[in-house]
Amino acid sequence: MSAAHCVEEAEGIVEELRAALASAGILLPSLRLDPASLAREVPCPLVELGGCSVDVAARLAAALRTERVAEV
Repeated sequence: MSAAHCVEEAEGIVEELRAALASAGILLPSLRLDPASLAREVPCPLVELGGCSVDVAARLAAALRTERVAEV
């Protein structure tokens, strides 16, 4: 897989995560690819979730619990 393809795939995954969070009413404003992980000779993208308020963290935890219960 080329470095460019790897970065494009990572960008797509970040957008999928952003959309999934939005559908649960959650916004992580700092959600992005880590620029330092892209600056390497061979990029190995890492996703930064960033900081969020306690309220957003509680909603994220609730959404994950709800999803896990739905899978069982």
